[in-house]
Order: sequence, then C-alpha cells, then structure tokens
Amino acid sequence: MYYHRKENAYYQEEDSKALLFLYQNFLGRCILKVLTRKFVSNLGGYYMNSKFSKHRISKFVKKNHIDMGDYEEKEYCSFNDFFTRKIKEGKRPLVKDTTSFLSPADSKLTIYPIHKDTSFWVKNSCYTIEELLQDKELASKYNGGYCFVYRLGVTDYHRYSYIDQGKVLSTKKIDGIFHTVQPIAFKKYPVFSENTREYQVLKTTHFNTIIQMEVGALMVGKICNYDKKEFKRGEEKGYFCFGGSTVIVLVEKNTVIPDEDILKNSLEEVETKVSLFEAVGRMVK
Repeated sequence: MYYHRKENAYYQEEDSKALLFLYQNFLGRCILKVLTRKFVSNLGGYYMNSKFSKHRISKFVKKNHIDMGDYEEKEYCSFNDFFTRKIKEGKRPLVKDTTSFLSPADSKLTIYPIHKDTSFWVKNSCYTIEELLQDKELASKYNGGYCFVYRLGVTDYHRYSYIDQGKVLSTKKIDGIFHTVQPIAFKKYPVFSENTREYQVLKTTHFNTIIQMEVGALMVGKICNYDKKEFKRGEEKGYFCFGGSTVIVLVEKNTVIPDEDILKNSLEEVETKVSLFEAVGRMVK
C-alpha cells in the first residue's frame, strides 16, 4: 500500500507472479540463490545495454503508462539508454527554500527513527546502522536521527541528486548480492544489509553531515555515481541502470523535522509517493 501525495489517493502495489514464485516457493528460493548473484545482474546488464534490447522499450512504456512527454526526446540505442533517460528541464522544479529537506529521487518514501542502539525495523527485518555502513564509529553519530528510505520502482525516473550544497568527505563501496527491493523480499531477507551498495558521507550547508547511500537490486548491474568532491543543491549525483533500486539518506539527531504525513504513513507501514526535489521535511532551526 502506498499514498500518492499529489493525487491524495491510496494505491495497492501488486507483486508479479515471478516474484511471488521466487520468494514464496521453495523451488523459487533455490533459483533465487543464483539470480541474486552479481554475475547474473552483470549478464542482464550486458543484454540491456545491447541494441537487441531496443524492442522492449515500446512495450514497457505502454504497459506501465509512462508519459514520455516528461522526458528529453531522442532515439534510444538500447533499453538501458531508455531506462536512464533524462527528464526535461522544469519537470522537477527545485524548491527555493533552502531549509526544506528534499527528496533525492522519484520514489516511494518511508521514514524510520533511528533508536539509541542505532537500529530500525523494516517490515520483519531489524537493521542496524553499523551493519548498513560497516562502520561502527560512523554509525554511532546517527543515534536518535532518522533513516529516509526512497524505494524506486522500475517505472520511476532512475537518476538521483544531491539535496543540499556541500562537499564529499568520504566514499565507500560494499559488495553484496542483488535482492529485489519490492516489499515481498523485506519479509524474508535483510535486503539493505545484504545487497551491493555504495555511500558517501556528505558535509552539507543546512543539514550537518548526512549519508546518502545507493542500493543495487535484482537485475541492477550497476550503480553509476559521478566523481565529485563538491556539489551544488539539486545537482545530479548519479543514476541506476535497469531495475528497481533504493536511495537511503541518514540524518543526525536534531537536524531534520520530517513531514508529519509521511511519518504517520510510515508508522502504518504505508509508503508515500514523492517526486525528485519534493520537500519531505525541514531543517531544525
């Protein structure tokens, strides 16, 4: 279940028959052990980058009712070329108020309070920030803060941005596997601490030191981040190749006040549909 803010309506997201088989059937889970390996996602990536995948584009657009009027017009040379398409200027306006805490991507958002032991719950899985970051000292800085989980579906815009100006303090890549980021997987596996991921520690102007992490998912062979030392508010940070993916943002205690409607929905395990650069909180003054 998710709530679409702009339409003021609730929708039910259905799992595909393939995912139901893979995650709820014994034989499916045996197959899943192979499908979540890196080499499978890499093979899928090679195909999606080839001209042989072009024929999938029109069917995908029609099936998912994608408004191509939002995107730059061009001739796509592969499905991944289409999947990483850029949006037209002005379609995702940047909020002028620099104290607004922005969404880094088109996504479905859930916000989790980070407890004193740096843990938070997603469905049936308990995560710790230490497991997520693989850094105990860094994790301790986020006690009492918030974890913003932005889940991107296959129909979402798959480019993501910096939400404030600042500089990159450090970068870390963590190899893992590639579970789907659909909620069906959260019930059985600690997806975020098992999947391949990459994060940066960012010193920002308005929100102290935040962490922005990109998490790969089933059939996402590549997380493509640009090599930048400094960045501007709203500047593109990178993009995902084919598949659903997740961006996680961690904020310190007494830094951000999340919007009440999103917090309420999160407590009820309802995601909130948000757009790139949409305000989802505000700076603690």
